[in-house]
Formats: sequence, structure tokens, C-alpha cells
Amino acid sequence: MSQLVTGDAVVLGLRPARLPSRALAVFIDLVVLWGVYLALSVAVLSATGSLDDAATAAIAVALLVLVLMGGPVAVETLSHGRSLGKMACGLRVVREDGGPIRFRHALVRGALGFVEIQMTVGVVACIASLVSARGRRLGDVFAGTLVVRERIPVSRPVPVPPPPPWVAGHFAGLDLSRVPDGLWLAVRQYLLRADQLDPQVGWSMAQRLAADVAGFTGAPVPEGMPPAVYLSGVVAERQGRDARRAFGEGVRPETDRNGAVPPPAGPGSAWPASPSPAAPHASPPSVPPSAPPAPAPSPQRPSAGGNGAGGEAEGPRTGFVPPA
Repeated sequence: MSQLVTGDAVVLGLRPARLPSRALAVFIDLVVLWGVYLALSVAVLSATGSLDDAATAAIAVALLVLVLMGGPVAVETLSHGRSLGKMACGLRVVREDGGPIRFRHALVRGALGFVEIQMTVGVVACIASLVSARGRRLGDVFAGTLVVRERIPVSRPVPVPPPPPWVAGHFAGLDLSRVPDGLWLAVRQYLLRADQLDPQVGWSMAQRLAADVAGFTGAPVPEGMPPAVYLSGVVAERQGRDARRAFGEGVRPETDRNGAVPPPAGPGSAWPASPSPAAPHASPPSVPPSAPPAPAPSPQRPSAGGNGAGGEAEGPRTGFVPPA
């Protein structure tokens, strides 16, 4: 991978094209160019057959320069570094900083390419490409360009092996929020390559990684548990929390803001791995809120205006005022 640095000090991960793919792209371009050149030469010379030899030679030279030298320059300028052969091989010409090329880059590459590829049958270009660390020919060196690969194979992610079933639920109370991402990456890489390591080397690596994870979580590794099993269980717990946080399925109401589940109140008890359908989690019986007690009626003397509480409790008002 080429370590190209842009003007903003950003390292680009570009893969330079090697000699076989570049040779195939050049071969395709040369076949097309020479086919167009021969077709145009026959058509123009047949149309101008009445001219003298000097005019015919001048037309032939003009066609040679315009087609075999100007053709690649025009194509790479208009397509930003992708000729027909480079499109077929998945290549592109870029600047050394990763940006698209312009007319001046294509002009220098086309002029030197006519000399080192067509006039020397590609010998000079092959030698320069083999000597260069990034497979650059002389045209790329003087133009400040690089031919890179656009089609990069992407490998599918490999899942981490799951922990044993008896480990599920043992790490529900751990606080995993302080474990850095670099340590998670190291644990994941170890679990993916544990079968390929020497047993003693793998055991020592697992012990060191388990000690680092336990130092960040604040809880020691359970006694008698192998470090590799501890790492797989902790990774599975973190993945489960991320899935519950992302999809909102199966999140316990007791989780804190970091996603950690506090340990159960009873000694020696642990969260089950998953709720059993035969024995669902018992919730405390809900007690309906009781109605507030009605205030005890107190004896009220009837008022003269009939606005007392007693009058409202005894019956509707009639507007009758008793005599004094």
C-alpha cells in the first residue's frame, strides 16, 4: 500500500498498479489507437490521392501525432485518468497527492509514453516500472502521477467465535464503558486467530489481554475460568449490549447510562442468560391506587343564605329562607 500524503497531512491508502495489469491496459489502448490510426490513414489518403508526395507525407505525420500522441492525452484529460484499457483493468491515473490529473499531467505522460512505449516497444517503460517501488514509468515520474487500482477486493468480516453456553450471563454486571477501543480490537484479533497460535503463546496472550480487560472493568477474572473463555464471554456481552442499544430489544430496565447492569441484590445470584418461557420473570403485584377517604360530615348550622356545606349535602336549594 502506498503511503501518499495530501496537502492536509492525510495519509492515503492507495494501491499502486503493478506491471502485469498496466501492461494489459497499455496493450488494449495500443490496439484501439492503432486501429483508429490505420482506419483514418486509409480514409484520408484515399481521399487525397491526387496530392503530391510531400503533402501525403505531411498528412501522415499529422495523423501520427494527432492520433497516437494526442489521442491518449485527450482521453486521459477528459476521463480524469481512465483510458479504455484502464477502465477494463480497473486502473486510474492520479496525482501523487491522490487528486485527479489535468491536461499538463496527461500531456507529459502522453509525450513520454510515445517514446518509452511505442518507439521502444515498451522496453524502457517495463524497466522503469520494475525499478520503481510504486511501478511508475518515466512519464509518471516527470508528470508527478501514479497509476492506482480502483477495484480492491474487500473481505467479508469474520464473526468472533461465541463463548460456551455456561458463560452466558456471568458478565452482565461488568462496567465495560472504560475499556478502550484499541483493547477491544486486540481481543477480537486474538479470538479470531487463537486456533492458529502456538498453545503456550496463545495462553500467555490470553492471560495478558484478560488482565488488561479486568483492570479496566474493575472486577477480577473469575477463579478457575480460562482466560480465552473469559475474553470470549466479555466480547459477547459487549456485542449484546450494543445490539440492545441499537435495536432496543431485550434491554433490562435496570441498565445504567453506560449500558452496564448492576449485580443482583441477593448473594450468589446472577442474571439468567435469557428469560425462560416456562418461568417468566415475576414482577411485583401492582396495587391499584386507593381512593382518598371521604371527609367525615360535620354538623353544620343552616345559614341564612343557604350557602353552607350542610345545605349542599342535604339536598338541592329551594330558595326558601326560614323565618328568624
